[in-house]
Amino acid sequence: MAALIGFLFGALAWFIVRYALFGLFTVDQNERAVKTTFGRAHRIGNQTTLDSPLAETLRPEERERYKYPQLRVIGPGGPYFKWPWEKVHKVSVATETINMAMDLDNPSANQRGTMLEAVTKDQLNTGLNGQIRYRVSERNLYAYLFAVKRPIVHVMAYFISILRERIANFEAPEPPPQGSASAPADAAAVRGISINDLRKNLRDLNEHMDRECASAAARYGIELDASLITEIAPPADVESALAAINTAHNHVSSEISLAQASADQKIVQSKRAVEIETLKAQGEVEPLLALAERLAALKASGGTAALEAYVRNLRLSLISKAQQVYMEVQQ
Repeated sequence: MAALIGFLFGALAWFIVRYALFGLFTVDQNERAVKTTFGRAHRIGNQTTLDSPLAETLRPEERERYKYPQLRVIGPGGPYFKWPWEKVHKVSVATETINMAMDLDNPSANQRGTMLEAVTKDQLNTGLNGQIRYRVSERNLYAYLFAVKRPIVHVMAYFISILRERIANFEAPEPPPQGSASAPADAAAVRGISINDLRKNLRDLNEHMDRECASAAARYGIELDASLITEIAPPADVESALAAINTAHNHVSSEISLAQASADQKIVQSKRAVEIETLKAQGEVEPLLALAERLAALKASGGTAALEAYVRNLRLSLISKAQQVYMEVQQ
C-alpha cells in the first residue's frame, strides 16, 4: 500500500513539474504568439481577413482566394499557461531588411544576391540595387504561420515580378509646359531613354512598388514597410553611351539657357525703353492739358475779353524774348 501511495505522489509531482511549471511561457516585446489545440489555432469567432482593413487592398476576384480566419493573438508579457495538448507558435514582428536581389531558394542567383537584373522598355538590360523592409503582419498570422509554407519567398517573388513589369513598361511623367514659371530647364537627363527616366524617377518607382505591394499582408501575412531602390546600374558600354548622350544634352541645355537669358534681358530692356518714352510723352502732354484747363477757366470767369487779354499778354511776353520779329504789313 505504501508503494502505491508513493507511486501516486511521484506521478503527481512529475505531472506538476512537467506540465504546470514547464507549461508556462512568456512573449517578448517584439514577438506575438498563437496557440493551437490539437493543431487547430484559436480563432476569433467566424471573423476572417475580409472583415479587417486588409480586405481593402485585395481586388474583388482575390477576396475569396485569400480569405483567412482571424486568430487570437497573444501579446507581449506573461507568464502564460498552456495545456499539454496545446502548442505555442511565436513570431517576431520586428522590422527586417533584405536585399531585393536575394534569392532564398538559390543563393547563387542574381550575382550571388548582389544585383537584380531587369529589361527596360527599349530592350536594355540593367541591374537594380536596393533593399526591402518588411515585418510580419499581426492582423494575418494565419497566412504567415499556417497557410503559406515560406511566406518571405512568396513575397520576394511577388515583389520582383511587379518590379520587372514596371521597369519594362516605365514611362516618365510628362513635364510641365515650358511657358510656366515652374518649368526649369532640364539639364539632368534626356527624356525618352528608359534608364535615364528610371534614374530620374526613382522616388516615383519606389512609391509605385509600395502601392502595388500593399496587398502582401492580406496575401502572405507580411507587410512591406518600404522598398528602397537605390541604384540603376546598366552594363559598362551602355553606361558610357548614356554619359556621352547626357554630356551633349547638358551642352545643348546650357546654350539654350544662355539664349533664353539673353532674350529675357533684351525683353526687359525693351519694356524699360517703352516705359521711359511713355513717361516723356506724358510729361509733354501734362503742360498742354494744364494750359487748356486754365484757358477754359479764364473764358468761364471773364468771358472772351479776359481770354483775349491773356493771349495778348502772352504774345507780348514772347515778343520781348525774341531777337527778330516779322510783322505783316497791311496795305
